[in-house]
Amino acid sequence: MSNPRDVAVLVGSLRKDSFNLKLAKALAALAPPQLKLEIVEIRQLSLYNQDDDANPPAEWVVFRDRVRRADAVLFVTPEYNRSVPAALKNAIDVGSRPYGHSAWDGKPGGVISASPGNIGGFGANHHLRQSLVFLNVPVLQQPEAYISGVDKLFDDHGNIANESTRGFLNKYLTTFAAWVERNAPR
Repeated sequence: MSNPRDVAVLVGSLRKDSFNLKLAKALAALAPPQLKLEIVEIRQLSLYNQDDDANPPAEWVVFRDRVRRADAVLFVTPEYNRSVPAALKNAIDVGSRPYGHSAWDGKPGGVISASPGNIGGFGANHHLRQSLVFLNVPVLQQPEAYISGVDKLFDDHGNIANESTRGFLNKYLTTFAAWVERNAPR
């Protein structure tokens, strides 16, 4: 495909050696030709404060513009205390304000949660989906993606070592590409 869809990938973890960052990079390598996955950094975003809406910090403006340019968004997140990490929630808030000017509005989305634990970030996945409904982000419903055992998922080069998981993620990305095509604003 000559013009792949631009997918802004937001990683919920700020940790330098984050499993979710490794997963996001592996997903970018696995993406079908219809999609171009690009990680959009969130660590630079100051905490959202409505008092700053009239004169937003420069990093908010850059972030909002980048999300607006994207054809779709993909969230790759760990679970913190059965919810999303604070940095990711802050990025969602920064992108959604000021009220009525959300950068998220109408963007097709996907959610992949990953954890070393057995339930693969189920709580974070569903909390995030709840916020995205309010933000008018149509989220891919099936297949759902809860990646457990993420701490044992990668080989020494950052590739997904587990063939079954790699196959599942290929299926997810192919389905996501079709979802984006059906739902991306024209």
